Order: sequence, then C-alpha cells, then structure tokens
Amino acid sequence: MHDTLLLFGATGDLSQRYLFPSLVHLWRDRLLPPAFRIVAVGRQELSDDDFRAWLRERMASEVADDPTVVEELLGKIAYVSVDLRDEAAISTALASYADRPSVSYLATPPDLFVPCAKGLKAAGLLEGESRLVLEKPIGRDLASAREINAALKACLDESRIFRIDHYLGKAAVQNLLALRLGNTLLEAVWEHRWIESVDIFVGETAGVDGREGYYANYGALRDMVQNHMLQLLALIAMEPPSVLDADSIRDEKRKVLRALRPMSNDDVASRTVRGRYAAGVVEGRAVKGFVHESTVETFVAVETYIDNWRWAGVPFRLVTGKRLAERATEVVVSFRPTSHWLFERPRRGRERPNRLRMRLQPDETIELGLMGSLAAPEWGAMELKPMSLDLSMSGSPQRRIAYERLIVDVLRGNQTLFVRDDEVEAAWHWIDSIETAWTQTGQPALEYPAGSWGPSEAERYLPPTNGYRPGNSNGGGHA
Repeated sequence: MHDTLLLFGATGDLSQRYLFPSLVHLWRDRLLPPAFRIVAVGRQELSDDDFRAWLRERMASEVADDPTVVEELLGKIAYVSVDLRDEAAISTALASYADRPSVSYLATPPDLFVPCAKGLKAAGLLEGESRLVLEKPIGRDLASAREINAALKACLDESRIFRIDHYLGKAAVQNLLALRLGNTLLEAVWEHRWIESVDIFVGETAGVDGREGYYANYGALRDMVQNHMLQLLALIAMEPPSVLDADSIRDEKRKVLRALRPMSNDDVASRTVRGRYAAGVVEGRAVKGFVHESTVETFVAVETYIDNWRWAGVPFRLVTGKRLAERATEVVVSFRPTSHWLFERPRRGRERPNRLRMRLQPDETIELGLMGSLAAPEWGAMELKPMSLDLSMSGSPQRRIAYERLIVDVLRGNQTLFVRDDEVEAAWHWIDSIETAWTQTGQPALEYPAGSWGPSEAERYLPPTNGYRPGNSNGGGHA
C-alpha cells in the first residue's frame, strides 16, 4: 500500500468537499499507512501553515466530530505552490518527493492532465510502481480523449492509470453486480425476453453556479451521461465475466459501450430531449436560471438501444438534469407483462408490471414491485393489487462514501472500480454521434423552470415510478 499521495487541485471544490474529508475518515479508522504523507499541490501562494489553517476552516464539521484526528492528518500535509501548466516548474517543485512509490491524484480540469503528467514524469514520480489518478471527464470528445490517453501512456503504463468515476465506488452500484450475478431469480430473466425497458435517472437540485465557464464547454450530455450514466448502463447490461477481476469486468463493459446504437439526425429528433433551466423555486428557495452565451444544455433525456443478443429491442432511457425537483439517482428495470392474465381485477392491460427499483441516492434502497392478493380485500381472491418487497438491508452499518473506497483501492493498486482507456473512447464515440447530430439539426435546449422535472417534452423518458412528472415539483407521479 503506497504511503505518499500528491493531490493536485488541493484548493478546489472536490478536494474540500470530498477528498480531504475522506482522508480524515480513513485516517480515523486506521486504514492508511502509519507513515502516510500528503503533498497538496495548488496554484495559490500559501505556506504549509497557511494551507492547514485554510483547510481546517473549511473542514469545520470534521473538526467538530474528532478534532484530534483532523489535526493528526493536517500535520501530515505539505503544501506546494506551482503553475500546473508548467511542466518544468512541476518537475522542479516535486522532484524531492520521488524517494518512494506514490499516487498522484489530478483533481483538475482535463486540459491540465497532460502537462501535470509530463511534469510528474520528469520529476521521476511516475516510475516503478507509482500510480496516476484522473478525475472525469477525460477530454470533451473522442479526439481529445484519444490525445490525452496517448500522452498518458507515454508517461506510464495503462496498468498504473486510474480513471476515477466516483459512482463506481458507491455500495449500491456494486450491489448491482451482486444482485445480477448472485441470484438465480434475476440471472434467469436478465435479457430481452423478460425485460421491457431499463430507466436510469440522475436528478440534481443543484445548479451550475460558479461553474458556468466549465459547464458551457460540456453540458449535461458530456458531464454526466458520458461517464456516470454510461458506466451504470454498462454494469447493468454487461455479460457475466468469467471472474470478478479488473480486466474481465472492464472487457465486458467495453463490449456493451461498443454495442450502443449510434444516433442519426432522425434519431436525435425522436429519441432525445435537451433542456436548460430557467428561474424557479427549488426546495422552497427562489433560484436564478442558467444564463450563458453558449447554447449548452443542463438537462438531457436519451432513449437508446444495445445492439446485441441479450438486449435486442429493449429501450434504455437515460435522464439527467440540474435544478430538478429532487436529488435522486435510481435504476428501474421493468419486466414484461405475464403471458396469460387470469384475474378479474385489474383488467388485462391495467395491471402494474413487475419492477426492480434500485435507488442509489440520497438513500440506498432496493424494491421489487409485484402483484398479489394479500394487498386486496379478503373476499377478493381474484383481485390483485400492487405490493412492494423491500430488499434493502435493515440496520446495515454506515456506508463509506464512494471516495473512501476508491482512495483505498488506488493506494493498494486495485483497478476493478476504475475505468480503462478503451471504455472511455467507446463511450465518447457514442456521445459524439449525438453531439454531431444535435449540431447538424440545430436541436434547441428547451426551457424548463427550476424545481420541475424538466421540459414537458421529456415526460415519456422519466422513470415509470410514482413521483416523476415534469412541471410538478410535488411529485404527481404516474404508474
């Protein structure tokens, strides 16, 4: 387990909100090596003590829980100020830390990946068993992703590159594999003959405040669908690997991404919706709309197909948006109706399909929706009503946040929950087909009020569970 972490972008939002708190928790639980050290790298001119004071102030909640642990970790931090675009300056500033294998974590925009990697290479910090971690996104299209991947491979081997997608570190996401591959009941029906549709929904109440410049160059399709949502889709749809090791799982995910049907101009008109939030009310608070000279979208809905035997003809609907009525991430698998309906009530066609609903956030729940007579009056044995089986673990221990699991994995060198270069490029190939078609057809981003479920035109893409209806922040729902 490596004991040196070089964290680039140490003064950024990601580091403040997730990475440093995760390190505090790991240190508290004695999951980091005793000699662990952190080299915080940023652009601001700060001394070690200045940076520690700055970070202490921003980690007030962690200090309140256990100030001794926080102070112990702060004492292990050294701060280095350097221009992250200057390869020579990076090499000079960090060369003294090349005395042992290390992990360099680039929590920076993608345009800094290459200069940072080259500076680390020149400093001797990517030699031997040293590793490199990259935050998403890897580029903004297939061409830039290939350029970044090629530059990185000139600095170190793919086996030591860790492209992080924090969704893969969530316990509920890992449970997708356990449910699929560890249960005969689901293994037997996990294909097109029994599944009617799959919905993946990622809703955020937050806007893009403070990130307008970044977001204007990416939008919801590139920022969320290309990585988080396509990784979820690949885990749901992949063939069972021969063993649960990193390359076997990533081989199967890549096959799914390559089988995604590319989008034509006609396809994007009938199977995608772009949106952009206007002023509205979110969680009882008035918020402004997204105003920027770009035409980028903050909401996207896509219906796609996987052209292989297992999923032939099954629509996969992906929906994500900013400033929606609720913060939620869930997967809904809807099964086909029974082949022969015997019951008086409800009439054929009015029954609710069996659905497996897996919610990943804000809470982690698993529900299986069935039809049963136990929910109906005693004298109505021929009458069925929906009933829900709660498959969640009650009284389960507190889950670690995703970054904690992933930081430990990268320190240990386990790539299972990280994304490989060919996965990234396969995802961008499909995303580029949509972006190109949008550009050629001039498909507009439709306005929707903040606090709603997105443009009304996207209603048919929303998960078929109660609570989702565009324009209704109170969750009118549809079955």
